Amino acid sequence: MKNNIKHIAVIAISLLISITANAQTDSLKQSDSLNAILLKEYDNKLKLIEKQRIEDSIKKSELETQLSQLKTTDNLKKEELQKQLQEINAKEAQRIADKKAKIDSLRLTAKSFPVQGFFNDTLFLIYNKLGSFTAHDRALAITERVSKLKDDYSFSDKSLSIVESESTFDIVNGETIIMSISENDAIWNNTTIKELAEKYRITITKAVLNYKQETSLTTLLKEIGLAALVLIILIVLLYFVGKLFNWTNNKIKQQEGKRINGLKIKNYTVLDASRQVGFLTGLNTIIKWGVFLLLVYIALPIIFGLFPWTQNFAQTLFGYVFNPLKKIGSGLWNYLPNLFTIIVIFFVFRYALKGIHFLKNEIEQEKLQLSGFYPDWANPTFQILRVVLYAFMFVLIFPYLPGSDSPIFQGVSVFLGFLFTFGSAGSLSNIVAGIVLTYMRLFKIGDRVKIGDVVGDIIEKSLLVTRVRTIKNEIISIPNSTVMSSHSTNFSNEAENGNGLIMHTTVTIGYDVPWKDMHQALLNAADRTDLLLKEPKPFVLQTSLDDFYVSYQINAYTKEPNKQAGIYSQLHQNIQDCCNEAGIEILSPHYRAARDGNMITIPANYLDKDYKAPSFNVKIKKEEN
Repeated sequence: MKNNIKHIAVIAISLLISITANAQTDSLKQSDSLNAILLKEYDNKLKLIEKQRIEDSIKKSELETQLSQLKTTDNLKKEELQKQLQEINAKEAQRIADKKAKIDSLRLTAKSFPVQGFFNDTLFLIYNKLGSFTAHDRALAITERVSKLKDDYSFSDKSLSIVESESTFDIVNGETIIMSISENDAIWNNTTIKELAEKYRITITKAVLNYKQETSLTTLLKEIGLAALVLIILIVLLYFVGKLFNWTNNKIKQQEGKRINGLKIKNYTVLDASRQVGFLTGLNTIIKWGVFLLLVYIALPIIFGLFPWTQNFAQTLFGYVFNPLKKIGSGLWNYLPNLFTIIVIFFVFRYALKGIHFLKNEIEQEKLQLSGFYPDWANPTFQILRVVLYAFMFVLIFPYLPGSDSPIFQGVSVFLGFLFTFGSAGSLSNIVAGIVLTYMRLFKIGDRVKIGDVVGDIIEKSLLVTRVRTIKNEIISIPNSTVMSSHSTNFSNEAENGNGLIMHTTVTIGYDVPWKDMHQALLNAADRTDLLLKEPKPFVLQTSLDDFYVSYQINAYTKEPNKQAGIYSQLHQNIQDCCNEAGIEILSPHYRAARDGNMITIPANYLDKDYKAPSFNVKIKKEEN
């Protein structure tokens, strides 16, 4: 475990050094280039201003010399020289004010370059060039000179001094110039040249003395001891945390079949006992390694923070966690107004839907009646309104969603819209057909219908399909677009709301049978059939007079359209019985009988006991010679 921790720490330090170095190099290159572009025009102006300043300075010096050589009695000449000096001083003040205004305008856009200390910390920032040195070159040169001060064992708080030159103040260490501060540096920092030079001198002195203190043998021994203590504590914590999670792992396994009996939702077993134990032990392992990583992540910044060279690594590591958390927290805080707007919109539409749902229930239960609006329209109308309101709610909420103005978010939305449009073309036609069928009220659940060649009872109506159960218990799903394009027959509508459904069947009988007898036989058969109504009375129609037979059609009313198969079967049985009882043979159209020597086709139990089949008749004709 110690080797693993050491290995992890070495890798983390290497990665952090590499990332920091690369980031700083790229940043410096980019910043130096940008700064050069921003200040190029201004630097050209500074040259002209500086040239004018030198000329004014020479002229001012000459005027002061002339003024000092004048006699006290030459007042007119003295006043003229003083007036010229005042003009030069006013021009100098105006020049400084113009320069300050220009620098203030560049302050937000120009890039600064840090002078780094001994522990990769920033001592101060350089904004402008000096002589042939760019701001970047100046920062690098000053950093290099400051870094050499750590090797001066005689360095003290009195080692650095400030020397005033013609146009700058120089911070020197003996004969070595550490840096020069110009008028532009002072304006960039909103102070005077002398005050800025003193501030930089104190900053550099403190940095050197602090380095010597931090790198002393006593300090290093203390820091190493503290780091070792942190590592020991980390190892002990990792050991006991590992023991704790091993104990919980064994406890979970021991509870299999006791407290852990699997996870069930109603009658469905989501996880049996063994799988639930496996899931919990796996979760236990994930949490264990998460705690390990958390402890190491906390310990590394503490160890890095003990040594001045690696203090920035500690801030970087903590920044990886705290910076995203700050961004998340700031994002949530800034998003709160939009979130409240979304919540208000949601609740407005929610309670609007509740009100519409209440009206839907009232109409369904026929407590509320609207002229021309049927109760069975209530639910589909509510579903349509709900979809429309949700769509409208989403349109209102969309601009308040985070990232809704992002081109990527908008592109994905358009792409999904195309997918939905082209992928659901067939489904949309069925949905439209389903809505139309609902408001046409062609049929409802439980109706006996005929759709195309399919006959059965409606068991389901949805926006996409209509399902029919046939008399053979076959479930047939018919797309709503097919229902719309096919002719359909509803057997139940008139049976429920009118006199009843007329059931009919046709019998063909020969011309030798009197039609009155046949009418009576069919009426008797209808009267004997259980589910046929007595009122309205059944009736018989003679539908055709064909070559060999007459077509008799019996018509009778019923209120049970879903039982047509049984009714027709019983009716046909009764027609056979009634015809046999009346002595009517059902022979035509495809059945013929020769009476000469053949038995009648009526069953024997309907015939007299004395009945005998007729004998063959033979007629002989004698020919005459």
